[in-house]
Amino acid sequence: MDHSLAAMPSDPSRPSQSVPNPYLQHPPARTGPRDPGDAWVEGAQGRFWGRFGAAGVLAYDPDRGVLLQHRAEWSHNGGTWGLPGGALHQGEDPVTGALREAREEAAVPGESVSVLFTSVLDFGYWSYTTVVLLVTDPFEPVISDPESIELLWVPLADVAGKELHPGFGAAWPELRIRMLSLAEARR
Repeated sequence: MDHSLAAMPSDPSRPSQSVPNPYLQHPPARTGPRDPGDAWVEGAQGRFWGRFGAAGVLAYDPDRGVLLQHRAEWSHNGGTWGLPGGALHQGEDPVTGALREAREEAAVPGESVSVLFTSVLDFGYWSYTTVVLLVTDPFEPVISDPESIELLWVPLADVAGKELHPGFGAAWPELRIRMLSLAEARR
């Protein structure tokens, strides 16, 4: 998908208008080859996206909070708040995959963040890696694909009040503690 139009600045001479996203309820039609990792896997713990696993980023800016993605209704656990991320490509390490997905979905610039730690949920047949990032140079996220309804910097005290993706919701308390401890150590 060509994401170049999604990142174009608006025309300052025209008043800001909300343009309905046609992909909020239904995914866009595929127009090219899929990556071999773009598939469901099933096992004793359930059904998960990403033949080679999946990964996402939890970007933390001490001045603004964490970057969350309001997931499109048609996506798995649609309508919930989670992390920019997705299926890993074959042979791709989780940090590289998470940064790629965050760039594709939210225009997260890799040069503006540093890795604090990773946390892995591993079911044997499928795994999810959360890559926790410290923002070193503030940036504004941009919805750059149809998987997001909204991208928002959420203050830490407000995260638990959102309708969170179940996996992220379960992991958030421990991720928060570790993130704050390591971020403070870097200051």
